[in-house]
Amino acid sequence: MLPSQEKILTLHQLLPQLETWRANGEKIVFTNGCFDIVHVGHVDYLERARLLGDKLVLGLNTDQSVSTLKGPNRPLQDEMSRTRVMAGFWFVDAVVLFAQETPYELIKAVQPDILVKGDDYTVEKIVGHDVVLQNGGQVKTIPLVKGYSTTQVVAKAVASQHPNL
Repeated sequence: MLPSQEKILTLHQLLPQLETWRANGEKIVFTNGCFDIVHVGHVDYLERARLLGDKLVLGLNTDQSVSTLKGPNRPLQDEMSRTRVMAGFWFVDAVVLFAQETPYELIKAVQPDILVKGDDYTVEKIVGHDVVLQNGGQVKTIPLVKGYSTTQVVAKAVASQHPNL
């Protein structure tokens, strides 16, 4: 098994790993998303998130969850492809899929020290902020790289193939 594949965990596999990290005094950072087409905005965001603590756990929406959130033509890449890509980054320590519309139950299970989202959210709008704050953790936002989103990347790709649209 390749090292990146070892970072792809079920929740059942993740929980003992979290205990080990905590026993070693390591701070757990959690974020989530679809990460359908990875771009520089994602890389910048995730690297900055990881620098807030010692381990970064990434909750990744399943294919069905992405379709529910983004529409029937998404995701563009299947969940196993997206999971493997995300696990390949040095700054991602664990990737766990979740099937719900939000990662609330996953956040309750993970109990991160730091919950992170982009600065397009306010702390009060970040799913799971209540759980993390009640347990003495922190909720932070990270500035997003302007001009980068999966929607923009997809639109540009479509426009390049169909310039008359």
